[in-house]
Amino acid sequence: MSLAVFASLAIFIGMLFILYRQQSKQGPLSRSVLWGLILGSTFGFALQLAFSQQSQIISQTLEWVDIVGQGYVNLLKMIIMPLVLVSMIAAVVKLEKGGSLGKISTVTISILLLTTAIAALIGIAVTTTLGLSAEGLTEGARETARLADLQSRASTVSDLSIPQMLLSFMPSNPFADLTGARSTSIIAVVIFGVLVGIAARKVMLEKQDLEAPIRSFVEAIQAVVMRLVKMIMALTPYGIAALMTKVVASSSPADIIKLLGFIVASYMAIGAMFLVHALLVSLVGISPKTYFSRIWPVLTFAFSSRSSAATIPLNVEAQITKLGVPPAIANLSASFGATIGQNGCAGIYPAMLAVMVAPTVGVNPLDLHFIVSLVAIITVSSFGIAGVGGGATFAALIVLPAMGLPVTIAALLISIEPLIDMARTALNVSGSMTAGTLTSRILQNKDKVEPSTEAA
Repeated sequence: MSLAVFASLAIFIGMLFILYRQQSKQGPLSRSVLWGLILGSTFGFALQLAFSQQSQIISQTLEWVDIVGQGYVNLLKMIIMPLVLVSMIAAVVKLEKGGSLGKISTVTISILLLTTAIAALIGIAVTTTLGLSAEGLTEGARETARLADLQSRASTVSDLSIPQMLLSFMPSNPFADLTGARSTSIIAVVIFGVLVGIAARKVMLEKQDLEAPIRSFVEAIQAVVMRLVKMIMALTPYGIAALMTKVVASSSPADIIKLLGFIVASYMAIGAMFLVHALLVSLVGISPKTYFSRIWPVLTFAFSSRSSAATIPLNVEAQITKLGVPPAIANLSASFGATIGQNGCAGIYPAMLAVMVAPTVGVNPLDLHFIVSLVAIITVSSFGIAGVGGGATFAALIVLPAMGLPVTIAALLISIEPLIDMARTALNVSGSMTAGTLTSRILQNKDKVEPSTEAA
């Protein structure tokens, strides 16, 4: 280890100590997360300035920094499946007799699909307004290599029919799905958990003497899992600091400048969709300012981790404790939202790519039939898009061939993919939390969103 790397790591450790002192003051979590965001971004920028001509120093430093950042992400991923499974079982077991799991699921999924269709329309509008086109984009060596891989994947995913897509949600082997073996594993675990919960309820009705033990067991195991979630959440400021260090230090200014127009357009579309979320929550009587202040730490993690799935634990906890959403709705919306109706990855991104590519093959992107077909395909294909980094590319590989368009552009944009994917992931998570909040209010579960201490 060189002296420069050692000095950089010493600064990083000092930064973590500052965060520890800040967190020990027992202020709100969002404040510590903000400190982590600022310190991590500043440190990453400093690495870029100091060692821009010595990339090996940056790489070696980030290898150690990644222990904190990726370690935090791995801990969150560790608890995703246990949290989803236990929460689904508990949600069904604890449902009131008048409660309807089917109604909750229907309303939640409908809202997710509706907002995805709106996101697609916004993506189309922004792209056409700014006149973005795929013509003139330069293929570099990295993009060419990626294109070969994407074309091989496109031949696989483009052939999926809607019945096959729906069939992939079924948990043929729940133990394999608990390992995250498939892109639709989360939905499969949700279904498995719901079925186990239904079975438990039937046993409780048939054998009264088992009702108390079953409820006690479910409550105990759920309490343990939620305590584990809170323990890992306490590490959020450190994880954010490390993740933002890596994002800023490893971003190439040349790549950013080369495709700056698409980045600006993407963030404009994403920003517009956030305004739609604000409008929707305001329609059910919640102040957008209050809403976004409550979910800000969750969006920050989603932004830096680029994983909707890894954000599920934070998503569920925030909906329940900060937004007053009932646990059954919070768990369903967070789980469904990680793989269904992702506003950013499955809505805005493929819509923008399709509109950019269409003129290169002689298709008018303003044609009404093209727009209606594109929005319909995007909405339907948003089922099962993996809630991890790269999910947007997977969505594009389904939508573009379905519209008869080439997938080349998905490879040409690889250079700036991480920069856009961060904001897209935050939008995905906001969409799932918006769906949970709206579902709660629509079904008359109107717990007031009161000021929170944010102690968790």
